[in-house]
Amino acid sequence: MDAIIDGDIASTRWTDWHTIPWAETFQGVRRLQIRIAKAAKDEDWRRVRFLQRLLVRSTTAKAVAVRRVTENQGRKTPGVDGVTWSTPTEKGRAITALETRGYRPKPLRRVHIPKANGGMRPLGIPTMKDRAMQALYWLALDPVAETRGDLNSYGFRSGRSTADAIAQCHNGLARKHSPEWVLEGDIKGCFDNISHEWLMRHVPMDKRVLLGWLKAGYVEGRTLFPTVAGTPQGGIISPTLANLVLDGMERLLKDSLPRRAKINFVRYADDFIVTGVSKEILEARVKPLIVGFLAERGLQLSVQKTKITHVTEGFDFLGWHVQKHVKENARKDFLRIVPSRRNAKAFYAKVRERLRELRGARQDDVIFALNPMIRGWGNYHRVVHASRPFARMDHQLWHALWRWAVRRHPTKGKRWVKRRYFRSNGSRDWLFQAEKYPLVRLSSISVGNHIKVRSDANPYDPKDETYFDERMTRRMGASLQGRRKLFWLWNRQEGLCPICAAKITKATGWHVHHVVWRGLWRFGSVRSNLQLLHPTCHAQLHARATKG
Repeated sequence: MDAIIDGDIASTRWTDWHTIPWAETFQGVRRLQIRIAKAAKDEDWRRVRFLQRLLVRSTTAKAVAVRRVTENQGRKTPGVDGVTWSTPTEKGRAITALETRGYRPKPLRRVHIPKANGGMRPLGIPTMKDRAMQALYWLALDPVAETRGDLNSYGFRSGRSTADAIAQCHNGLARKHSPEWVLEGDIKGCFDNISHEWLMRHVPMDKRVLLGWLKAGYVEGRTLFPTVAGTPQGGIISPTLANLVLDGMERLLKDSLPRRAKINFVRYADDFIVTGVSKEILEARVKPLIVGFLAERGLQLSVQKTKITHVTEGFDFLGWHVQKHVKENARKDFLRIVPSRRNAKAFYAKVRERLRELRGARQDDVIFALNPMIRGWGNYHRVVHASRPFARMDHQLWHALWRWAVRRHPTKGKRWVKRRYFRSNGSRDWLFQAEKYPLVRLSSISVGNHIKVRSDANPYDPKDETYFDERMTRRMGASLQGRRKLFWLWNRQEGLCPICAAKITKATGWHVHHVVWRGLWRFGSVRSNLQLLHPTCHAQLHARATKG
């Protein structure tokens, strides 16, 4: 069935979506991506272009691209054409429709989503075909971006996260002789103002396809608007393009300034910080270099959000407050990183708003709605010094839940309300708990130091594959904390889907599959009869069983 052609699988016998051999498909795509990364590291750009063309023309890569856009969270959201791919037949036809020749992107559907500061952020929604084409070219572009990216860039990159960015901040500021001044940088309208000319000159991909995406325009209120600058927020390839635009800033600063200036650079997407030994160096040397670097790309710093701060005054970065506390009698200074007041306030307001929406709901429904919110906020902040903020937030949440409970029963006494909604467990009282499900307490989430990703690690380098696998195991263990059965299954399978041999992650999602149908076996749900599968692989397995 599969003829190997220069690392690719020629799938001439695929009849429908459920006949695709996903294990061989993912392996073929990854082999080409590894070769692209090696050619980019060697700066052999002619070979990079050749391998990229080979990848985007392969049927295997097209299948992977279609699978990605039909599995992510936006799979049910249509573009301007109102089309989604939900059936196996539609997905199979989509693979053959991903052709570069004659391809013209459609305008984006513009919507607005709320920002953390209370404003609205424009979001462009491409059509399903445009999303799949972007996913296809992303497969060929991401190995180059990962190989050539700044060492301390952590946004929208494989195996990197905000936790790694804040850990690098700690590394650069926590020591006794660490720099004491910080430039907080924010790029004004980064995605909306990137120069199209710069992208066309420097992004290593098909220029005609790239130009089509950049000039596609957007539709808002049945009116078509042109795009003269920027990359659309909402496109799969947009974060990678933004990283390619901003990569090189760290190298410029390190090469232009002496080591005694104590320059440390940390960037996540368009937010970044730069440390320095003095305010004068940051103002007179660092800031002009950054302004010139951004001007070449059509960008500029935000005047309101860009400022220079002493580390003892503290600054906010990625939802955390970083501040060094100096004590006269202490042997060393202490760098404290906690959830920022703005972030905690926004989370509490979100919980209160949800409780207002659920003022007539049952206690079970309230717990079911709030637990993911509380667990998500806690897991995000568990990598910093969050014990006291967690206890304080637990107390605030208790007040909000008490008001919710009292409001539901205006004619009942407080003792009755307490017995109805709050329970005891050992020495702990006032636990908001239904018959089966307790509300998650933030203070029960373990707070520990995050192990930062190695700055020079590359997910497309075979020698780093084991390293990223070990980190994935630790992350899944943390995300599945409290769900021992799921983590046991995931660990038994070494994190791999038995059908496609690809990693099962929080991003891909999973289904629990019964090897022997539980209706045929009285012990159908015991661990030995269960497997974790990707949603697509689970559907494929049952489709094949039905046909068989």
